[in-house]
Amino acid sequence: MYQFSGKLKMFSIALIILGALGIGLSFYNAPSTAEEAMALVSSNDHGDGHGTSHDTVKKDDHSTKEAHHKDEASKDDHKTETHSTVAVDAHDTGHDAAHAEHVLHQMQNRPWSAVYVSLLFFLGISLLVLAFYAAQRVAQAGWSIVLFRVMEAITANLVPTSIIMLVLVVLTAMHSNHLFAWMGEGVFDKTSENFDPIVYGKKMWLNVPGWVMRSIFYLLVWNAYRWFIRRNSIKEDTANDGYKTYKRNYNVSVGFLFLFMLTESMAVWDWIMGLDPHWFSTLFGWYVLATLLVSALTVIAFVTIYLRSKGYLPKVNDSHIHDLAKFMFGFSVFWTYLWFSQFMLIWYADIPEETTYFVMRFTEYKTLFLSMLVMNFVFPILLLINSDFKSRPWFVVIGGLVILAGHYVDLFIMIMPGTVGASWSFGIPEISATFLFLGIFIYTVFSAFAKADPVPKGNPFLHESEHFHYFNIEHHSEEDNQH
Repeated sequence: MYQFSGKLKMFSIALIILGALGIGLSFYNAPSTAEEAMALVSSNDHGDGHGTSHDTVKKDDHSTKEAHHKDEASKDDHKTETHSTVAVDAHDTGHDAAHAEHVLHQMQNRPWSAVYVSLLFFLGISLLVLAFYAAQRVAQAGWSIVLFRVMEAITANLVPTSIIMLVLVVLTAMHSNHLFAWMGEGVFDKTSENFDPIVYGKKMWLNVPGWVMRSIFYLLVWNAYRWFIRRNSIKEDTANDGYKTYKRNYNVSVGFLFLFMLTESMAVWDWIMGLDPHWFSTLFGWYVLATLLVSALTVIAFVTIYLRSKGYLPKVNDSHIHDLAKFMFGFSVFWTYLWFSQFMLIWYADIPEETTYFVMRFTEYKTLFLSMLVMNFVFPILLLINSDFKSRPWFVVIGGLVILAGHYVDLFIMIMPGTVGASWSFGIPEISATFLFLGIFIYTVFSAFAKADPVPKGNPFLHESEHFHYFNIEHHSEEDNQH
């Protein structure tokens, strides 16, 4: 049996503490008034290159137009001049106040957004590991049985991340943050200056009660299956019921996969696409699934390689690592196909409701946007296309680190433009949030792995998994030695 080492446990706790302190500091340093926000904009506008240049240009253009109106008004009589000047000044003051409040909300959103990105990243990885695990059961795959306890341990992280997600959903519904623009005051009120006719047309879906209830439903479905399959998987080891427990696990997994395909897409619409309520894409649910699935497979490979190196997975051989790397490679290509399909169709059609999604990402996130393509496609292709490299753990680890970083950036670019706009950066909030959820992940996963036998002894396909490609590997090794 595996014992959760004290050093690894202390490391995870240290990450949690550092992350929590950094997030707390980020919320403390966030501006509380519009004046503070504008002062920060002024001090950073020439420093980081992406500050709020887009908003500044809009403001300057508006001021120029108002100056032109003032010059025209000066040609009229004194009464008209006075009236026009007062009107223009009032309008300019109102615009400045609205602009300052908008910038304030963006800056206050930054620590929330940093937490949100990391939370969705680790929650999504845990969920996709669970879905991949269920798919292995439904397919009655033989090769992956010796990895079942690894996948079950990773899915344990679904519990704390779901709790944190539920808390964030409740706080968002109570307007504790400004992450979702459609939740703003007056957006659905036709008499308000903030009325948004596009969002109003989607009110059957975009409404707070429905959003909260759907979010709770997603989390309940995922965690209910995770609890059931973990309990019954351990029962399989000692069950003497003619494989009734195994068949029950199979049937429940079939139902879960059906629900998963529905809830995953709906959750993506609610939690990510809802950040840009004017934009839509029928391919977006599949796209997010691909980015999280590649990340999930990479994490399975990482945990497997680590535990195998410590001697706790004696039944895992190079062929299992090779197949995990093949999945990483294959779904990296699949992600690229979906990214290109979505981008090319939107670019070619040139429909304003669709192209708006890429305008900000090309204007203010261009470096991240382009580097993401290299990390998520070019690098995995060059590193993992060679069959021999897939069986070498250190090659898989190098490729996996780049893949995880690339897909974190992918999720970052999905979320940040709709929450902080051009006021983005990468610093204490983002690093602290990553530390926090990484620490929770390590503590939860390895604690769960220590609570069950590393080998699922009751699975009828265990023998096939133990000898997966064993004869071929041994045969090739003998041939190499003869040559």
